[in-house]
Parts: sequence; C-alpha cells; structure tokens
Amino acid sequence: MITAERKPFEEIKEMVKPYSKLLVVGCGTCVAECAAGGEKEVALLASALRMEARMENRVVEIDEMTLDRQCVYEFIDQLTETVDNYDAILSLGCGAGVQAVSDVFPDMTVLPALNTTFLGETKAPGVWMENCRGCGDCKLHIFGAICPVARCAKGLFNGPCGGSKDKRCEVHPDTPCAWHMIIERLEKKGRLEQLNNIYPPVDWSTGQGKGPRKIEREDQMI
Repeated sequence: MITAERKPFEEIKEMVKPYSKLLVVGCGTCVAECAAGGEKEVALLASALRMEARMENRVVEIDEMTLDRQCVYEFIDQLTETVDNYDAILSLGCGAGVQAVSDVFPDMTVLPALNTTFLGETKAPGVWMENCRGCGDCKLHIFGAICPVARCAKGLFNGPCGGSKDKRCEVHPDTPCAWHMIIERLEKKGRLEQLNNIYPPVDWSTGQGKGPRKIEREDQMI
C-alpha cells in the first residue's frame, strides 16, 4: 500500500489561511490503514483547524468528508454536488489522490495535507516498512522474494558489501542485512546457485527513468 505522513500543522495552517470555506477530504484505503488520512484523521485535523481559526478570531467554515478512494474517479464523483460550496479542498490522500481530485475539478484549489512516503508493508500495528521500490523490473524470484533494491541500503545486486556485522546493515545497524536474509533463505531452499550469475544494475528506465509510468489493459477498458 502507499504510505504517508501528515504534514506539520503549521505548514497546513499557512496553506489553508487564504480560504474561508474549506472541505477536508480523507481517503479510506491506503492512508487510512497507515493512520494518516482516514475518517478519524480528517476529524482531528478539521477540529484543530477550527480551533486555530477561533483563537485567531477568523471566521472559517470547515466541513469533512471521507471517500473510499481518492485515486478512482467513480469515488471522487461523490464530491460533485458539494464541491462548488467551497474555496478549496484539503486532501488527506496520497499524491496520486490529490492530483486525481484536481483533475476531476480543475477549477478547484486542491491542497495536500500529507507527505506521500513509500510503497509499504504493514509489519506490525503502527509499523510500516518499505520493502518494494516499484522499479518496474521485479526480480524477487531470483533473490528469494527479498528485494535488494529496496531492502539493501546500497541497492547491491551481486552480494553483500562486506560491511555488515552480526547480520545487521552497516548503514542502519537496527536493520537486518538484506543480503544475509537472501543467502539464508536461498540456502534453506537449496537454490543458492542462483547467485552464481552476475546481474546487471537496475534498469531505471523501467521505473521513473522515462517520466510518469502508465499501465493499460485492453481487457479492462470499457
């Protein structure tokens, strides 16, 4: 899922200050799961903004709404009947959601309340880990389903750096060495010979090297 963190309140406060009618819009999927942009977070932020406005003797109308997803036009459509009542939308969606809402309502100012961080895995309650970089050329079948691009601090493709100690990363000692885990897993599965091959560096042209990426599936098109 896509993870995000809320921007500092002072930054958000300055961002919305020019607007007297504000709609705070949450997203009920990824950013709700990482406790950054769901219905609860929308309510807390809207309440804080109302309180701040009262303390500054400003009259501000702030309403709340949470969509199932901000990156899908069918869900964004739920804003159609009310969007003209506001000066701006404060989005608690990821960067894709902010841009999608703005695409649907090009005359509306859409402001980001979150900093989008990474494609994450839920490791434990309150803990999310970046285990995939979305490079566009997945080689997890070679490395025992452990990604050296995302999980090795140096992104090494042909073995460990030699600086790891006690199974921990040289760069981040609190992080397990990705290559130790790769070797251990492949050895256990009897597939260690896969590492005898020399693998070229990541081809970033399959990632973001050619600008925004797009997937088209004709079987899904209407």
